[in-house]
Amino acid sequence: MKNPISVSLLDLAIITQDSNASETFQKTKDIAQLADTLGYKRFWLAEHHNMAHVASTATVVLIGYVASQTKNIRVGSGGIMLPNHSPLVVAEQFGTLETLYPNRIDLGLGRAPGTDQPTAEAIRKDFFDQAQRFPQNVSKLQEYFSSENATGKVRAFPAEGLKVPIWILGSSMDSAALAAAYGLPYAFAGHFAPKLMIQAFEFYRQNFQASEFLDKPKTMACVNIIAADTNEEAELLSTSLYQMFLNLIRNDRKGLQPPVPSLDDIMNEQERFHVNQMTAGTFTGNKEQLETDLKKFIDYARIDELMVTSPIFNHQAKLKSIQITKEAIDSLNKSIHI
Repeated sequence: MKNPISVSLLDLAIITQDSNASETFQKTKDIAQLADTLGYKRFWLAEHHNMAHVASTATVVLIGYVASQTKNIRVGSGGIMLPNHSPLVVAEQFGTLETLYPNRIDLGLGRAPGTDQPTAEAIRKDFFDQAQRFPQNVSKLQEYFSSENATGKVRAFPAEGLKVPIWILGSSMDSAALAAAYGLPYAFAGHFAPKLMIQAFEFYRQNFQASEFLDKPKTMACVNIIAADTNEEAELLSTSLYQMFLNLIRNDRKGLQPPVPSLDDIMNEQERFHVNQMTAGTFTGNKEQLETDLKKFIDYARIDELMVTSPIFNHQAKLKSIQITKEAIDSLNKSIHI
């Protein structure tokens, strides 16, 4: 690590077992307010559909809610799945957010539907055509935000002339290529698809074209972090995360499950292999363990920013994890200057 690294949070608004959306949104507010107090840089919300235990369906509404309940932290999308939406409407929505909360809004864009195929088609009949048009739609969105569009036949109010940072999100080489070609910051979904992360970052850096938005590459990795006072407690808490991914590959739609003493009785070897692949971007432990492991990762991945998601069943344990994670990053950053 040569430079201090900022840390941010990604919230999926995951509904825990025996809870509901209302309670989940209250928890999201609590988490965002804690992150704001602790000095986290960003708080991003995802877009998912037709998942009974993921409440972040109306991403823009949640961003507005969180921004209204916090003071300094940047609030944004991780991400808006652009093929689901008209670029004009996205520009209007995020222009409105930026007008209400100046210099605090981020717009992360993804190409995937954030759901299954029938739901993607229910959201938008031509979803798959729009997914192919993702680069053109990113350009269209940029056009709506530009002052130059004042002479256009179709204008986005109140977005026009506002500088809402656009990030390209992804888990593949395609997203890396697009972010590099457009000169935009690039965030990788290492919390569920870490396999190509290092390769994608290298490609992005090597092929980056400077733009009016960015003069050099800017990378962010999103990872899972489960922190606690002891390594043993963190390991126990992390079993909820592994159960979540196990249920995902089984297509077993359950709320986030409580921790279990052992995963050995729950999954077979084949399932364990797939779960381990998806969760390779996971860091578990106490502050000292995290400090050691995160330094290695940050040095290896050469990232500029770190984003964290923490699927932890108990709300107070999750708040504690977020606090310990920030302490670990702060300690890392102090060591740079010693």
